[in-house]
Amino acid sequence: MDTIFTLLMVLVMVASVLLVIIVMAQNPKGGGLSSTFGGASSAQFGVQRTNDFMEKATWTLGGTIIVLILLSVVITGKPSQVAPTQKQPVKKEAPAKQSAPASSTTTPAKTPVAPAK
Repeated sequence: MDTIFTLLMVLVMVASVLLVIIVMAQNPKGGGLSSTFGGASSAQFGVQRTNDFMEKATWTLGGTIIVLILLSVVITGKPSQVAPTQKQPVKKEAPAKQSAPASSTTTPAKTPVAPAK
């Protein structure tokens, strides 16, 4: 599945770069790509034709990117089926013997203090 995902991501990147180039070549006032090559080309091809092509290319590349991304999510989004691992037996050990805590709470006896003479 990694090769399909890689292929789809490369296609998304190529389409994205082309979309950036198409958008940067456009000029909202109709001057864009057609005016870049001089006045003769705008007389030959016409500004409106170039803008129609640019607009169609923009929408097509945008739609292509969306479809490729959705396709990559659908194809690679499924959980992978991993072979079940064999569980190793758990070693059970007997608990250590607990002895009673030492009850040597004997405190030294207080010896009476004799007054000093």
